[in-house]
Amino acid sequence: MKYTRLTKEQLEELHPEFINFLATQSITGEEWKKLKEDSPEVAEDEVDVFSDLVWEGVLTKVTHLENISAQQMHLFSLEEKEMKLISVKVRNPEIDLTTQQGFSWFKKNWQSDFVDYLTASKAYTEDKNLDKFQLIQQGAVITKGDLYNWFDKIIQ
Repeated sequence: MKYTRLTKEQLEELHPEFINFLATQSITGEEWKKLKEDSPEVAEDEVDVFSDLVWEGVLTKVTHLENISAQQMHLFSLEEKEMKLISVKVRNPEIDLTTQQGFSWFKKNWQSDFVDYLTASKAYTEDKNLDKFQLIQQGAVITKGDLYNWFDKIIQ
C-alpha cells in the first residue's frame, strides 16, 4: 500500500463508490461475499487498492493543509511545483492555540512580540501526493486555506 487503508467508517461513507470499484474489477456482490469468506487476504488487497485510489484522488485535489498545536501553527499552501509554509510560533506558554480562548488571544495579539513568523517553500519530491500525505500523517488536516490566505496577504 502506498497510503493507509481507509477506516471502516470511511469505507461505509464510500460504499457506493466501493461497489462501483468492485464492478470495474468484474466482482459482483455475491462474488465479493464469497471472496471475503474464501480468500480474505485477496479481499483485503482489494480494499487496499481502493483506499489508495481514494487517497490519490483526494490528495490530487488538496490545496491547503494546517497543523495547529498548542504553541505553533504550520499553514501550507500546496502549489503546483512546491509547498509554501507560513509558520507561526507563540512564545507565551500560557497560550494554547488549540483552544478557543488561546486562539482568541492570538487574534488580538498576532502582531505582538510574543508571536514569531517564518515563511518557507520546498519543492516536492518525485511523488507530490506522498509529500502531502506525509504531512497529514504528521497531524495536518485538509482545509480551504482561509488562515493561510489571510496571513499571506498580511505578510506581503
